Amino acid sequence: MKSLITKTLVQIALEEDIGSGDITTKALVDPDLCGKATIIAKQELVIAGLEMVNSVYQALSPNNQFIPNCQDGDTITTGQMVCEIKGSLCSLLEGERTALNFLQRMSGIATQTRRYVNLLNRKKPLLVDTRKTLPGWRRLEKIAVRIGGAMNHRMGLYDGVLIKDNHIMVSGGIGPAIACIRQKVSHLTKIEIEVENFDQLEQALAAKVDVIMLDNMTINDIHLAVQKINGQALVEVSGGITLEHIQKIADTGVDIISIGALTHSAQAVDLSMQIEQDS
Repeated sequence: MKSLITKTLVQIALEEDIGSGDITTKALVDPDLCGKATIIAKQELVIAGLEMVNSVYQALSPNNQFIPNCQDGDTITTGQMVCEIKGSLCSLLEGERTALNFLQRMSGIATQTRRYVNLLNRKKPLLVDTRKTLPGWRRLEKIAVRIGGAMNHRMGLYDGVLIKDNHIMVSGGIGPAIACIRQKVSHLTKIEIEVENFDQLEQALAAKVDVIMLDNMTINDIHLAVQKINGQALVEVSGGITLEHIQKIADTGVDIISIGALTHSAQAVDLSMQIEQDS
């Protein structure tokens, strides 16, 4: 997880919170004092983002020591200790909220993802995320999705072709859009197109695309679409997918289910940090 993006996010977050200095901690705490911080789970959750906690405290002081009590992807029970950080008491206090923000958000996504994975309880179809992520946080959120047990769709607009409704509109139709794409991208690049009805589906099949995304179709229409496609392309389904009907969608025989809710609707989990001064 260590990358320029990660380091930049940590620096932005610390600057946002600490600014010119933590006036409360500076007024109350001797800078020479040391202590220990313990992160505790206040609910059952799937932990994700431990390295971000370490990154926060290393940015504050390279002498801080991070001691994990679990691994990313572990299910943590209420009251369980997640990790300890030992070092400068001032830095422990200064980094508390920033470290918890990273850990609570990423663990929330991993926990949400694991619910879908456990409910589906099968290897096919693949569960994948979308680009519905917090600006700047995409890499971390997609890491959390993988920790939760699902897979990633494309990272951004640069690493996969996905022709959507507005692309079709500005290109003059499905046929012209796909013909233009084929002239301009590598033969190694798969072409995916989003369709909303059976007329568009027939056009996509005629153009021999690699992946067809069925957008906001009913369960019955998904069944019919899978039968019509009949292995000519991978079938992805997306749009408004919930825990309540994901099993029925999986039973239609689709290959991929993409779920924006893995990231955009995940609720941060409840974690707390207890800090104490060395005796």
